[in-house]
Parts: sequence; structure tokens; C-alpha cells
Amino acid sequence: MHVSNDPEKRPPTLRVQSVLYANEPAHVRLSIAHLERAADLAIAAGELASVRLVYGDCSPEPVFEEDDLRQISSSALAVSRVEHRFFGQNLGSARGHNRLLEDTIEDLVLIMNPDVMLAPDTLIELLRPFRHGTTGLVEARQLPVEHPKDYDPVTGETGWATTACALVPRRMFQEHGGFDADSFFLYCDDVDFSWRLRLAGQRVIFQPSAVVFHDKRLTDDGKWNPSSAERYYSAEAALFLTYKYSRDDLVESLLETFSRSEVEYLRRAANTFTERRASGRVPPQLDPEHRVSEFKDGLYARHRFAL
Repeated sequence: MHVSNDPEKRPPTLRVQSVLYANEPAHVRLSIAHLERAADLAIAAGELASVRLVYGDCSPEPVFEEDDLRQISSSALAVSRVEHRFFGQNLGSARGHNRLLEDTIEDLVLIMNPDVMLAPDTLIELLRPFRHGTTGLVEARQLPVEHPKDYDPVTGETGWATTACALVPRRMFQEHGGFDADSFFLYCDDVDFSWRLRLAGQRVIFQPSAVVFHDKRLTDDGKWNPSSAERYYSAEAALFLTYKYSRDDLVESLLETFSRSEVEYLRRAANTFTERRASGRVPPQLDPEHRVSEFKDGLYARHRFAL
């Protein structure tokens, strides 16, 4: 998608969407307040025509009640509409976003975590790379813990974009089949989507000037402290990603390591993948020449610094 500076052309419309799972309502409200300010500035600058916000709720019980939504909607001015869809089941991140995108009519989609808070100019800055040809996906810079993967400091091109906060044209998402929800329940759906865009000749851009605050919590010694679900689904996703991108050598290496591990969730991930592969429930393999996929020291891109 090309975002034009021509004043005679209509600015694009934007849909912002997040998938909820037992989130604290106060944190979500704070995220909405930051989005409201960013939307106000982007619309006033003529960069966007409208902004709509949609939540897909995978929680056991709805995060918001009807009264909450009415109050939120009444206080949102720049965000023209706020919607909440309770799924009644945990679809996972990838399938939840795919479900939300089924009826999307907006030109652009901002996929973000519900605890992300945008800086006032984040939307304006995320739009800039789309003025330069074949840009398919633009990722915001997360603070206080910046993602360590490498990027070109001149062009912003990067191996993949994390969808903690990333902007994509709706047409691009639909043409490339959305997220692979059958393979990736919670993790690596964004890696896979980024790589498929790059295989199609699209650029994936990290935009350092588009800043968001992402409330990640670290341990006392400065390390990331994932939940048990995050540990398991990261392990499972690693197996499906290495398989999908034609690295059978890594698949077998991971399976051997996971199967022999004393860690229960690693053995479980190995069993899940082995059963899926035996029954043919694995994705078609891509990128046999390894043009875009990169596996380095257990990571999916070269990193600038350790996390």
C-alpha cells in the first residue's frame, strides 16, 4: 500500500485490534486513552480519515461489561467506534486476530497487545514507511525493553516484525492468508507472516521513531520472566517454524533435545509436534533455499544485543 501526500486523495482508514485474555480492565483503559490521543493527532494531521478499535476476548469471562463499553465509547472522540467481541473460548492470538479481520473494511490494520500504550505521534510515524513502495508491515519500537533483533539503520528493514504493535494494510493481510493459526497458537505467527511477506517481495520495517510503552516485567536480575504458557507455546512454535521453513535438520535436533529433556513442557511440545506430523497436520514447507528464514542460536534473526 502506498500512503500518498496528495491532499486530493482520501486519507486511509484504520482499524486497531487486540486480543484479550483475562486482562486487567484498568490497564486496557489506559491503553485506549493513549490510542485516543494518537488517533486525534493523526486525524488532525490528515494522515488518517478515521480510527476504529475492536477487541476480541478469549477470556473465560468477558473483560468488559456493556456498561463499561458504553462509558469507554462515550469518552472516545477521535476513536470513532469501540467494539468488544466475546469469543467464549480461547482461540489464541493468531486465530483471534484472524477472526476479527474477517469483516474488516478499513484500509489499514494496527495489530497490538492490549497493554501497549502509544506515544502521541506513534500512528503518524508508523505510516511513514508506506510512502516508499513495497512496504508490507511496519513495527513500532517497544520501550522500556526494546526488542533486540537487528535492523538496517538506514532503511529500517528487518527480518521480521513483532505484532505487539505493527501496522499492515488490510489488503496485504488478506492476500497473504493472515496468520497461520493452525501452526501457531500464541508465538511465531508474526515471524511466519513477516517471512511470507518477504517471500512475496514486501519489505518488513522497524520504525524506531514510532514509540510505544509495552509493560513487560523482568526479574530482579534483569531477565525476561515468561509464564508457563509462554514457555510451552514458544517451544511448540519453534518446532512448527523450523519445519515450515524447510529446516528438517533443526526439527530433528530440537525433537531430540526436547524429548530427552527433564522439562515437562519441552517433552509435551515434542509429543504434540510428532503426533501432528504423523497425522499430516503440519503446514506446507516454504523457502527451501532459505532466502528469508533465519535461524541463529535458537533465534529467528540476528540480534543487536542480548535480552
